[in-house]
Amino acid sequence: MPGSFHSSANDTSSTFQLGDFCIDEYRPIRVVVIGAGFSGITAGIRFPQKIPKVDLTIYEKSAGVGGTWWNNRYPGLACDIPAHCYQLTFEEKRDWSAFYAPGSEIREYLQGIVDKYKLMRYIKLQHEMVQARYDEPSSKWHLRVRRPNPESGELEEIDDVADVLVTAFGGLSRWRMPDIEGINDYKGVLHHSAGFDPLDKTWQEVAEAWKNKNVGVIGVGSSALQLVPALQPRVAKLVNYVRGKTWLAVPFASNTFTDLLGRDASAAEDFTFTEEERERFRNDPEFYKKFRLTLETEINSLHSSTLQGTPMQQMGRELFKQNMEKKLAKKPEIIEKLMPDFPVACRRLTPGPGYLEALCEDNVDFVSTPIKRFTEKGIELVDGTHQDLDVIFCATGYDTSFQLPFDIIGRNGVNLNEKWNPHPVHYLSVCVEDFPNMFMSLGPNSGVGSGSLLALIEFEILYACQAVAKMQRERLKSIEIKSKAQRDFDQYLENYFPKSVYAAKCRSWYKAGKEEGRIVGLWPGSTLHALKALEHPRWEDFIYEPVDPVDNSMYWLGDGQTYAEKTLTGDRAWYLAEDYIDRPPVPSD
Repeated sequence: MPGSFHSSANDTSSTFQLGDFCIDEYRPIRVVVIGAGFSGITAGIRFPQKIPKVDLTIYEKSAGVGGTWWNNRYPGLACDIPAHCYQLTFEEKRDWSAFYAPGSEIREYLQGIVDKYKLMRYIKLQHEMVQARYDEPSSKWHLRVRRPNPESGELEEIDDVADVLVTAFGGLSRWRMPDIEGINDYKGVLHHSAGFDPLDKTWQEVAEAWKNKNVGVIGVGSSALQLVPALQPRVAKLVNYVRGKTWLAVPFASNTFTDLLGRDASAAEDFTFTEEERERFRNDPEFYKKFRLTLETEINSLHSSTLQGTPMQQMGRELFKQNMEKKLAKKPEIIEKLMPDFPVACRRLTPGPGYLEALCEDNVDFVSTPIKRFTEKGIELVDGTHQDLDVIFCATGYDTSFQLPFDIIGRNGVNLNEKWNPHPVHYLSVCVEDFPNMFMSLGPNSGVGSGSLLALIEFEILYACQAVAKMQRERLKSIEIKSKAQRDFDQYLENYFPKSVYAAKCRSWYKAGKEEGRIVGLWPGSTLHALKALEHPRWEDFIYEPVDPVDNSMYWLGDGQTYAEKTLTGDRAWYLAEDYIDRPPVPSD
């Protein structure tokens, strides 16, 4: 009979019953985020925006928000990429004081975002994760968190349970002192750059006490390159102990910087914005937009410089060589001790404004002879020479091995630290086999050699949001990456890096502090490549478990209606809303 429905031999209609819920009558879902730096703050904004009925908590072990920008307060701390390229896409700041923003302004920027979006309702400060364990029967994460007791202040451990765990603690959060003999015998003032705490003072106020002191700085990474020029004019003598070599970049986009601001070329390395320039940023939206977009375009145009043998790599090498030779002309003996043989960007590249100039000052010694040991009064070298030092900064980096100081235990009792030994394995830097309902931001291979790191963070968080939305929409209790998908990405990663400059022999946190070996710190491709990879999840790469014990993959369709129709509330013509309509362009010819 026309228009009728006919039963088939495989008819299951007699055993299947529709769900007693609307298609968009979403179940509540609990998300716990670990860390309140850029990633955690972004998660605090996006999860409530994207996920209905989300119960969100963000645990932060420190006493304030900002992650590495809260914890680091060493002299000279600043962003070493342009400030206008180091902000969230949706939250612009128009009054940066300098091209390379001071750390204090970045902290203020992040605190301002937290206040604007009222994120403290989700954030719990001084709450440190001790353990996370996945419970397979319930498909939930069971967490142990250490905190001060609200009444007594004594440390205690509390339990929490989450449907979804998001790790947002980053790779540059676990600093360590160098393994140098006698370090505990030293009687002077000893700081790790990441552990320096000026308490209720600025670092400049603390440094007032050092104007007649001898100060040592160990290292030649990003922190040391900022410490040396900051301290040099404020101390009697400064000694920079340097084990390795590094390239110092020509200040990024300095010609573009001066052109956009209408400055004379002689001001190319004056990175402080004038009050007139800041006023223009604040009051001229088109100028601000052009400035930001131009810099962002340039920073995303440097990828070929990270590939071996490209014209851009060769050009950069020659340009940086000339720049270093010019700025070290007063002390040319430093050049051969500092300028490397390995390719530009094998180690993290930074312009280090003022560093080379500081090395040439009369009160600065550059020491490349290896350190033998600390003494009570200073540092002794392997050649027997000794320098008395009143203050020593160890700018010796972080533990970037991704061996975590707590246990994350997944399906079948798999410990993440064991799974990540000798190196991390993962899928697209955002999830790991055997760890269902867990997503990462700034996990392994999430750094960038060029381009915008914050754009990548945003896309990683949005990836997690899309996965949680799918869980909620399709009534899934677990989502886990397939073994084959993870193996395939690992194979891609292993075959990408040999063509890059990162594979050359140089000690770098990209390789977990080693000269050679697996690249664990960087995305295998450009930043724009990463954004394209993360923009649209490949759902076929995952395994799913349903919430409901029903053998029908369409059970999530519910009772055939939406909640607004069932209750005659809400917007029942939402597809006509202007922000929903996708208006196609009309051909002009």
